[in-house]
Amino acid sequence: MSARSALIDRRSFVKAAGSLFLAGLSAPAVFALERADAVYATGIKMPDGRFALALMAEDGAFISRIALPDRIHGLTVSPATGAVAAFARRPGTFILVLPPSGAETIINAIPDRHFYGHGAFSPDGRFLYASENDFDNRRGVIGIYDARQNYIRIGEYPTYGIGPHDLSVTPDGRFLIAANGGIETHPDFGRTKLNLDHMEPSLALIDAESGALVEKHALPAALSQLSTRHLALGGEGRIWFACQFEGPRNETPPLVGHIAPGEALSFKPLPEDVTISLGNYVGAIAANPRDGLIGLTSPRGLVVTLEEATGRLVSTGKLENAAGIADAAHGFAVGTYDGLFAGARHDVAFDQHAVRLIGNSV
Repeated sequence: MSARSALIDRRSFVKAAGSLFLAGLSAPAVFALERADAVYATGIKMPDGRFALALMAEDGAFISRIALPDRIHGLTVSPATGAVAAFARRPGTFILVLPPSGAETIINAIPDRHFYGHGAFSPDGRFLYASENDFDNRRGVIGIYDARQNYIRIGEYPTYGIGPHDLSVTPDGRFLIAANGGIETHPDFGRTKLNLDHMEPSLALIDAESGALVEKHALPAALSQLSTRHLALGGEGRIWFACQFEGPRNETPPLVGHIAPGEALSFKPLPEDVTISLGNYVGAIAANPRDGLIGLTSPRGLVVTLEEATGRLVSTGKLENAAGIADAAHGFAVGTYDGLFAGARHDVAFDQHAVRLIGNSV
């Protein structure tokens, strides 16, 4: 199994978007789209406090803004159709799905569930999977939504853990990957973390056809307060994960590592000064298969690049309020909470995650 691009090219995106989408763009936005080698989606907070989904060019130019009912967190793109799904921030209860045609769909959580802010499409675009909280039963679930039936919910699988955060699918579609952060929450208590003294973080590989547990990688007891948060698919079947440490601030646990089907969990320790600069928290992670790189960001103001094959530290760079990160033609495009995207300044706040929609395949 190797990493596979989920990108469609710009010509296909424009063709799929159609005249209605293009007619809604300003002249500068059309110009930005026509010359863009890559387009990204990310959440934004506008100066008036409203939230939107922004489409951005690789040079940081705005292409489009789509109004949202509330703040989003993670995003995913269908490798088959180019549809984008934006997931409400925990404990939110909506998913916005935006196909290239611009005819958006809102998915609402069923009773006694809320979304955890992440999800993924199946490689053929048929299903959308979402990490959800079955909060009354203290368990994580994966909601399954059928794209061919206007995203009706057709079932769910357990994540075999507590507090699933990020969720991904292997490129061959065989396995779902759940990053069970191990943190119990309940909407009656907002975003309060209820079990920091007895967390249960793990990573689970789940059969996409049956929902059966294939492998579960529980973190060792000494790292029980290391919450597994975000995922990125690397090469050679590697599934990279990034963590948030909920323990004492003077400890410097490993924050990043990888698993693969049939292989043991492997951490890739960073230099102590880098871990300290990250503030024991990797807010976002992305893979660049073309360059063989893994990128990490922390809102503490650091962007870290690793060699994907070895985990070797390639570079670190200061970037205050670093937020979303996604692969670029070379390296990564990064947004910030104070208005930078790919180096261009705007009067909005970019949110924690970004996803690349179109560009050259790898």
